[in-house]
Amino acid sequence: MITERATFAEAPTGEIGFFEKWLSAWVALCIAAGIVMGSVLPGSFQVLASLEYASVNLVVAVLIWGMVYPMMVNVDFTSLRHIGDRPKGLIITIVVNWLIKPFTMAALGVLFFKVLFAGLISPADANQYVAGLILLGAAPCTAMVFVWSQLTRGDPTYTLVQVSLNDAIMVFAFAPIVALLLGVTDIDVPWRTLVLSVGLYVVIPLIAGAVTRGWLAGRAKDRETGGTAIAQFTKRVKPISVAALLATVILLFGFQGSVILDRPALIALIACPLLIQSYGIFAVAFGAAYFWRVPFNVAAPCALIGTSNFFELAVAVAISLFGLNSGAALTTVVGVLVEVPVMLSLVAFANRTRRLFPAT
Repeated sequence: MITERATFAEAPTGEIGFFEKWLSAWVALCIAAGIVMGSVLPGSFQVLASLEYASVNLVVAVLIWGMVYPMMVNVDFTSLRHIGDRPKGLIITIVVNWLIKPFTMAALGVLFFKVLFAGLISPADANQYVAGLILLGAAPCTAMVFVWSQLTRGDPTYTLVQVSLNDAIMVFAFAPIVALLLGVTDIDVPWRTLVLSVGLYVVIPLIAGAVTRGWLAGRAKDRETGGTAIAQFTKRVKPISVAALLATVILLFGFQGSVILDRPALIALIACPLLIQSYGIFAVAFGAAYFWRVPFNVAAPCALIGTSNFFELAVAVAISLFGLNSGAALTTVVGVLVEVPVMLSLVAFANRTRRLFPAT
């Protein structure tokens, strides 16, 4: 049985970092900085945009690796041996993440941008925004999951099992699901770039994280010191991840600044389906956990995992597939801005309803 006792496979715990706690505010500041810098230094951003190979911007690639690699060090696939101990939370997470969430996000995108907002947005722009929503919906969260789990006093080892299983599935399922949904919405699918993006932003960082984790564990005298060494390493490199995220936001909004200044209501339009998706998916997952009598320390994290997104991957793939100046890239970054306050509100709601769930 998976317990909260510290183990070598335990997820990182401790105090919520300053940047994580105020991530939404930092992202908002970086959005403003990007818009200003893009207006003042347009030539510099054009030079950065030209640094690409095979439709992959090299500057963004480095920043995304900086974001993703520290997260991947936390993924311990040996925790998957516990997969059958308490399957209910895992089943809810997998069903929501892979059988519901991508498809409801695509449906909401089509409903809002091709029907409800059709008179406000051109068909070409609508396709871009729908594509960005699809990329967000098909990328389950990896890093911030540990923050949401900690804030609800979730079972850290069980959370790590869920993240590890999601990452294993993502390697094989992300590209086909995205391609299917893009095809359904009549958007051309550049398969070569899509597969390359999954390799660059999921497979390679995952392998690098596993190698680093194995190296740190190999240097340790026992399992306890190995776990401590891994926790200390991830704590040291975490600022790199946050800095890379904020630099990416500045870069993206540097390219998108003119669009935002010309159409300030656009961010609100993009946020509408994202808000409905987030609260709707949480209601499905948390409701299922309630009726299935899942213990709260598993129910809350599994619902929050299903609700949040791996926005780092979504941003990277949007840039690779559609470009830095695309509406798809803009949508994924708006997802970052929307997600943090939404998730904090859901954490507060979950904690207030703790007594409705079994304790164990």
